[in-house]
Amino acid sequence: MSRRTRTARRRPVTAAVLAAGAVLLPVVPASAASGADQDFVIEDPRITESSGLAASKRHPGVYWTHNDSDDGAYLYAVDSRTGRTVATVTMTGVGEPRDVEAISLGPDGNLYVGDIGDNLGGTWDHVWIYRLPEPAELRDQAVAATQFTVQYEDGPRDAEALMVHPKTGRVYLASKKQSGGRLYAGPGKLSAQGVNVFRPTGAEVDWVTDGAFSPDGSELVLRSYLGAKAYDWKGDGSLGEPRRLSAPLLGQSESVTYTADGTGLMYGAEGARSRVVRVDVEKRDGEGGEGKAPEGAKSPGATDPGGAGGGGEADDGDGKPSGTVGLVVVGAVVLAWLGLRKGRRGAK
Repeated sequence: MSRRTRTARRRPVTAAVLAAGAVLLPVVPASAASGADQDFVIEDPRITESSGLAASKRHPGVYWTHNDSDDGAYLYAVDSRTGRTVATVTMTGVGEPRDVEAISLGPDGNLYVGDIGDNLGGTWDHVWIYRLPEPAELRDQAVAATQFTVQYEDGPRDAEALMVHPKTGRVYLASKKQSGGRLYAGPGKLSAQGVNVFRPTGAEVDWVTDGAFSPDGSELVLRSYLGAKAYDWKGDGSLGEPRRLSAPLLGQSESVTYTADGTGLMYGAEGARSRVVRVDVEKRDGEGGEGKAPEGAKSPGATDPGGAGGGGEADDGDGKPSGTVGLVVVGAVVLAWLGLRKGRRGAK
């Protein structure tokens, strides 16, 4: 979201967190040794509003990200080993981006960038998707992109999540509403001429700020301010029952992507020197089974299909939820929110 509306739109987020209580897990270190595809901090001072993440396929350990507005047609390749930007790509042929909120890598080797945010609350009659090849070399460069005009079949929507299915290449968008959000499917092939109409799949999703398909296309993860959920992918755009995942507390949670090998989920947020935190993907034994976390995993995802998106409750080690941890989490959310507001004011 833009700086113009961020303060107004954050207030309900904080209120919802306070009402929900301890639905998020505190951040914990990654389970594996430091290196590629582990926790890192985005060090680039230009990246203060990271709103999307996509794991590179050509460059192991590198993640593509972008600011959400007031930045320009720029993409940044960040090395997870160091947190440093190793390439800045300037998209050409796309005009002036309005509110870039998401990025995804398709099976065709192209990056898909969603200029899909709507700062007016869902009133723009069209939004855009940009497509460009993932560069073979990591260096500062300009890359020609194709621009696609997008409209929703049922009228304008605010959206922050764009997902490209890793097998079919079809593009999906999720509208962002506290309740009653929808998943939309694009045409089988996007066209640079005319308008690409995205139609609701029938799946309702709430308060989605980002999403990602698993590398094998069998699962869709949707991120929200209050956590994350995983859904079995039915292939026709319908979703299985949601399973709540363990999600780290990161202030304004705006992004999620799978690691290229599918063994972890990388969660990101807005803010200067924002953290990207890895949570190991929980393996499930059998269809619909509860599953077993990888050995050494620090974050066992819950499988409760009900309730609002969240990361489950922490416990004191005796199997009982910890009320103290809940209060600490809520307090941390409020402090993080206030810190972000203060930082934004200072930047104006």
